[in-house]
Amino acid sequence: MTREGGIEAPTRYPVPWKEPEFWDTEALHKELERVYDICHGCRRCVSLCQAFPTLFDLVDESETLEVDGVARDDYFKVVDQCYLCDLCYQTKCPYVPPHEWEVDFPHLMLRAKAHQFRASGASASRKVLSAPDKLGRWSSKPGIVKLVNKVNRSTGGRKLLKSTLRIHPDAHVPPVADPPLAKRVGTEDEPASEAREAGRTRGKVAVFGTCFGHYNRPEMVEDMLSVFRHNGIHTRLAPSTGCCGMPKMELGDLAAVERLKNEQLPGLLELVDGGYDIITPIPSCTLMFKQEWPLLFPEDADVARLRAHTFDPFEYLAARHKEGLLSTTFKNPLGVVSYHVPCHQRVQNIGPKTRDILALVPDTEIKTVERCSGHDGSYGVRVETFENAARIGRPVVRQLNRHEAQHVSSDCPLAGDHLAHLNGSGEARHPISLLRYAYGI
Repeated sequence: MTREGGIEAPTRYPVPWKEPEFWDTEALHKELERVYDICHGCRRCVSLCQAFPTLFDLVDESETLEVDGVARDDYFKVVDQCYLCDLCYQTKCPYVPPHEWEVDFPHLMLRAKAHQFRASGASASRKVLSAPDKLGRWSSKPGIVKLVNKVNRSTGGRKLLKSTLRIHPDAHVPPVADPPLAKRVGTEDEPASEAREAGRTRGKVAVFGTCFGHYNRPEMVEDMLSVFRHNGIHTRLAPSTGCCGMPKMELGDLAAVERLKNEQLPGLLELVDGGYDIITPIPSCTLMFKQEWPLLFPEDADVARLRAHTFDPFEYLAARHKEGLLSTTFKNPLGVVSYHVPCHQRVQNIGPKTRDILALVPDTEIKTVERCSGHDGSYGVRVETFENAARIGRPVVRQLNRHEAQHVSSDCPLAGDHLAHLNGSGEARHPISLLRYAYGI
């Protein structure tokens, strides 16, 4: 039994989605009622996202002013506002395991989303938006890409996107790259020197480009390859252009997550067996390999093996720096950098590695904002949720504005662009791109 205020480290349990009890509707409703009652009595998370204000409003407007006065069908109004950022678990909740109440709000929401998807599926627009790999492959084809970007930029095109894909006219829609990453960068190894180990890093890296990196921001991945090679690390692009499964997980389609895991895992393990460590430029994809796949497939030894060799890019560089293997010869100062720390990076519990590495650049000051941007992929663009995403992001924008910075940056480029769009300041830069600029390479 653990009292509130205990010093035990939080722990997470595997998601038992293949067990019959996971799919028991009555058991789900009882657990939702139990956790909602705890949250209603605590309310520490009210400022994090729209899920908690929705819950508290439902309770406060009920006849009993307690959770038992809320209709069970309304429980899912809360679920619809959760986008699995994990911040409530990571930063606010005093009742996470090993506390006796064992509250894991994000994974309870995941269970409820899985029930919703199994019962009624999802709209065609949600399915399209949760398949960025397929959408990217189609929209980046020669002869189509220019039309897609023209539609995204025009008033009439945005009206069309609203009526078809339910994308809010005021939401930021990233342009499609022309050409995509696979046509810019080869997958062959480019050894800079003899691979040298440092801590857990082996000195050979394969970059999993991610859907966004392949089809929207290939220059971000090119910058990453350049920075790693500049630091004497054998670096190549992983051949896969598929998806890690995070968008499908947020939709509740766990069978699709398993399918994508089965598609990606063999190629990634072949790289691991070849001596490579795996990095991605998107924290959500890194988190899938490090945490979500292992929790969804806890008995899969191959998933555990991939987890042991997956790193956040700045976690990797920090490990090299600790062993004296990171170049600290910089040509360009960065000035003031207003740096947003993404939720899915914070959940990895690696510390402020991005901030620490950028702070090595002379005449550079890193000012951080540790608050959710509210974007989360489709949540930040859909008609139903864009206004909530903008409301969640505006306090972050106000903090960024106070910094009067030369650069706005976030490890999550979707979050960074969402914040820059709300601010009307254009595109944020990935920290790895700032590091390449500082090196002058």
